[in-house]
Amino acid sequence: MTALPTGRALLDPYAILHEAGLSVDMHFADFGAGTLGHFVFPAADIVGKEGRVFAVDILKTALEGIEGRARLENVANVITIWGDLERPKGVNIPENSLDIVGFINVGALLIKTSDPVKEAIRLLKPNGLCLVVDWQPGKGSLIVSEKDRIKPEDVELLFEQNKFSTEKRFSAGPQHWGRVFKKRY
Repeated sequence: MTALPTGRALLDPYAILHEAGLSVDMHFADFGAGTLGHFVFPAADIVGKEGRVFAVDILKTALEGIEGRARLENVANVITIWGDLERPKGVNIPENSLDIVGFINVGALLIKTSDPVKEAIRLLKPNGLCLVVDWQPGKGSLIVSEKDRIKPEDVELLFEQNKFSTEKRFSAGPQHWGRVFKKRY
């Protein structure tokens, strides 16, 4: 049986967040944070005590998982936000307040509707960044079917049609691609 990479072997959040330019004192939002906060807690570590990390999800149980872990690990700079990325003003974070928004493994949602991208535009500071990481098409895996994998070119086109420029393309792991987009006016 072939061993499947998991955790940091599959996606190293520290390396990816550094690739996106996340640093001390920044404000970062993980859109679709999930129960484990795989990117939330490394981001909280990177931004430090004065930075803020917003864990955004539509599933309240996912947010409860992150809240519990934050209490257990005494992480004070993580804020959970129940939010609907597919609704205008569906995320209760002040406008123009975020340095980076992350879309990790939620590419199918991005292709379904441009509303999450528009929500990122609203919340990002001028020249703010969007980090998009998703499953590489054609890699074949038991974890995610091929029909649920999206092409990075399709995501680039979507962001470029919505007031972003492509800043960086990178490999985000053995099964993932990554892009960084910059908000423009």
